[in-house]
Amino acid sequence: MQSDFTLGIEEEYLLVDRDSLRLAEAPEALMEACKGDLGDQVSPEFLQCQIEVGTRVCASIAEAREDLKRLRAVVSKRAAEHGLTPIAVSCHPSADWKDQHHTRKQRYDSLQNDLGGVARRMLICGMHVHVGIEDPSLRTDLMPQMCYFLPHLLALSTSSPFWQGEDSGLASYRLTVFDNLPRTGLPPAFSSWAEYERTTGALIELGVIEDTSKIWWDLRPSHAFPTLETRIMDVSPRLEHALSLAALIQAITRMLMRLRERNLRWREYDRFLIAENRWRAQRYGVGEGLIDFGERRIKPMVQLTDELTGLLAEDAEALGTLQEIAALRPLAEHGTSATRQRRVWAEATAKGEDPGRAVVGHLIEEFHADL
Repeated sequence: MQSDFTLGIEEEYLLVDRDSLRLAEAPEALMEACKGDLGDQVSPEFLQCQIEVGTRVCASIAEAREDLKRLRAVVSKRAAEHGLTPIAVSCHPSADWKDQHHTRKQRYDSLQNDLGGVARRMLICGMHVHVGIEDPSLRTDLMPQMCYFLPHLLALSTSSPFWQGEDSGLASYRLTVFDNLPRTGLPPAFSSWAEYERTTGALIELGVIEDTSKIWWDLRPSHAFPTLETRIMDVSPRLEHALSLAALIQAITRMLMRLRERNLRWREYDRFLIAENRWRAQRYGVGEGLIDFGERRIKPMVQLTDELTGLLAEDAEALGTLQEIAALRPLAEHGTSATRQRRVWAEATAKGEDPGRAVVGHLIEEFHADL
């Protein structure tokens, strides 16, 4: 195949005070210590209460596991030295975005200036997965086929039901906030790499954006690496869940490449239809199922996950990820982090306890469970 299917995982975390469990800004000394340990695998994020990590280029999920576990452990250790702890969740259950400050860095100052009040609400974290595809024409060829699976990935990753102390009614409120930015959502379909470069190049030539890193589609060719970057997912509190989702993306990519070598391809559906599934995943997570456009009916996520697991069996076996992909079924059956957070919230409320504090405590436990 014309890809080695290497992968990289990027995650954004929120920092909270270990005593109050409220959001806390990262001290400069914390960032310096993390950089001393991890080099360019760690960086500040737009808001001062955020921190981002990224694995090295990994040849396998097993390799990604070791690297991501190390990154999470180092950030946790260094944060503890300052009375802080990280949580891997897309929205803090009770924090107010108006109380946060953005990181003073040229890129983030520019974002604040360009996006105005929209940028201030970006108290959200996500997970991005890169799969190595050297040939840029293959990236644009796979993008419209890969789009079909983006709602499935969102549904299985949902971790942001709460916003400013209220249940949003959504499984991924993060996406609601993120979609306020320009150049987001499902990517357009491009007939070639040249068309992609002409289209994005128009904005660069006009000075609207300096490069394609300011294009934030759910799926995009990476600006910095020869990869296809999946960006639709909420960040997963549990390390193993993050790895299972990364394994799923890697296997789907291999499956699409396998079809291509047989002169076949996955059917491309109109963005209008895929957007409906995207909304269903955003609203319900795994709770209400997605539309199977081929069969023209709504299927439960358990059934869709089982079908996807069967479809990808050859690819998962070749990649050594059968176990990781099989681990997605319990998420489809019993619920994602959004489900677990709501359960903790309800239990704390019934006991007369602070539900927001209870959810953060639960998220801290989940972050450290696999380390």
